[in-house]
Amino acid sequence: MYAPRSDGGEWHRIPAVRAPQRTGALDEKIRREHEMAAMKPRTGDGPLEVTKEGRGIVMRVPLEGGGRLVVEMTPEEASDLGDALKAATG
Repeated sequence: MYAPRSDGGEWHRIPAVRAPQRTGALDEKIRREHEMAAMKPRTGDGPLEVTKEGRGIVMRVPLEGGGRLVVEMTPEEASDLGDALKAATG
């Protein structure tokens, strides 16, 4: 490879720079770091769901524009929420 001299003189030969060779596990790790994440469909749409999971109650509320609000609460909190919703709706 040839390049002009910095002082404006004649062209001179410069050594080529080679990238280090990668092999094995390191190459695989580097390749994985630069891969794009898998595109997964949004599955957050659906009806309001309330389920008992373990000792708690999980409520999944669908949101406008997609996705869900997921709230985990105790049975006492769920009862208080139910009372508050009944009072608000009359």
